[in-house]
Amino acid sequence: MNLTYESFVETASADAAVVGLVLKGSRAHEGMTTRHSDHDLYVVLADGVPTELTRFAGHRTHELDLVMLTLDAFRSVGMPGFERYALARARVVLDRLDGDIARILAAKARLTADEASRAAAEWLDAYANSLYRSLKNDRDGLGLAARLDATDSLGHLLELLFALDRRPRPYNKYLEWELARYPLPGWDSGTLLGALGRIAESGDASAQRGLFARVEAVARHHGHGAVLDAWGDDLELMRGR
Repeated sequence: MNLTYESFVETASADAAVVGLVLKGSRAHEGMTTRHSDHDLYVVLADGVPTELTRFAGHRTHELDLVMLTLDAFRSVGMPGFERYALARARVVLDRLDGDIARILAAKARLTADEASRAAAEWLDAYANSLYRSLKNDRDGLGLAARLDATDSLGHLLELLFALDRRPRPYNKYLEWELARYPLPGWDSGTLLGALGRIAESGDASAQRGLFARVEAVARHHGHGAVLDAWGDDLELMRGR
């Protein structure tokens, strides 16, 4: 069998054990496909139904990567985990469960209110920590350390901003794609990306403080003021006072 994406989908679609096929990665992000893009495919299997397709478990080539798992395992993958964003934006190729595969993906794309609140508080504190360290190092003339901490802070910040909107953070590769199609409420995507770029390139202290001013207002609006207040007088360095 010549295992191309098309031939495998045809074979899997004819197998009664397969209840869902889900395509993730660049092939599921319109406009992101390149000549190097493979097909990343989840093969969702019914429990207890035999299939010869299991011989392809772990198959990985430049054309096709396969992940085979049961329906129960598919429900839990990425919850939490690094696969959550990939599945949040994945495309359903086959759904034999009257839309249940699509509903599972939709659940991965939306954090619960409690989950989002806990995550946002944790990421806000992590962001403040890296920001403070960066600005302190900049003040003390430690340029490399300041830039490294500034870079660390951006990852925490993105986790925070997407958690506030109850969404998993996109991979860096898809950040611009995501913000162009699904902007964060209250943020201009171009302005935000510009600030992130300046900070990533130079660790610019003024840009960091300008961004923090906006983040502080947003965080307090969402009820996370206590996380910031716990920093006490150190907030003044973050604010530039």
